[in-house]
Amino acid sequence: MSNNERPIVIKKIKKSHVGHHHGGAWKVAYADFVTAMMAFFLLLWLLSATTEEQRKGIANYFAPNLVSDTTAGSDGVLGGRTITSDGAMTSNAALPTITLDLVRPGWNAGEMAGGIRPDDLSEEAAEALLAEWEEERFREAEFALRQAIQDLPELQPLADNLIVDRTPEGMRIQIVDRERLSMFPLGSAEMLEHTKRLMILVAEAVRQLPNKIAITGHTDATPYAPGRGFSNWELSTARANASRRALIAAGLPEDRIASVIGKADQEPLIKEDPASPRNRRISIVLLHEAPDRASE
Repeated sequence: MSNNERPIVIKKIKKSHVGHHHGGAWKVAYADFVTAMMAFFLLLWLLSATTEEQRKGIANYFAPNLVSDTTAGSDGVLGGRTITSDGAMTSNAALPTITLDLVRPGWNAGEMAGGIRPDDLSEEAAEALLAEWEEERFREAEFALRQAIQDLPELQPLADNLIVDRTPEGMRIQIVDRERLSMFPLGSAEMLEHTKRLMILVAEAVRQLPNKIAITGHTDATPYAPGRGFSNWELSTARANASRRALIAAGLPEDRIASVIGKADQEPLIKEDPASPRNRRISIVLLHEAPDRASE
């Protein structure tokens, strides 16, 4: 090597990644992103599968200022309904027609079978004859109403929500809540769609009878939050009035309404369980009719 040649020195610098290694952090971030997207698409699917009323019920359930106010009158986030089409109970199909045989035993005709006039009977015999005719019409109306419900597949699940019995006042039709199948949304007097359709059938059955009608609203014993100025008394009365409006809208003459009352939780259907959903109900009573003789 000559004195003019310099040695060539090659330096190899090894870079250190200490403190800069990312490891699997990106995997965690990606997993969070995928989870969020799955939740987003699940939300979109739920929104497309629910009705407007159900979405309102969900919104009210999670609203902080409404949670304490909506504990009475229903039993679930969806107001007692499912998110399926059957649960929503909506249909554009026409309701069946209910027709009753209302041939009355001579009060308006002036003469009964066999040539016997109403005024030829004693008061007790006339009342007994009317009671017999009335009971026969009540049975016919009950059968026609239940048959009409069975004729509509979307209303068939409501068959167990209907209770028909006799009281000293007359024939009582009760529309009751059941677990996961309510007639009104949470703490509201705004009738659900399937309840409106059921009310149309009830109106179709009772409007053909001459009896006056008494409507009573009932709630369970679950109280509202104190200091709200609204209680189960107001709720039961509002629901009874909503039922009155639904019956009238379905063709029941307004002068047939004898009374509209809210009883809150004072007359539970299930006495041993005051919070039972079946205590939430609307009672429609066809009141016994007094004899109205043509000669009087």
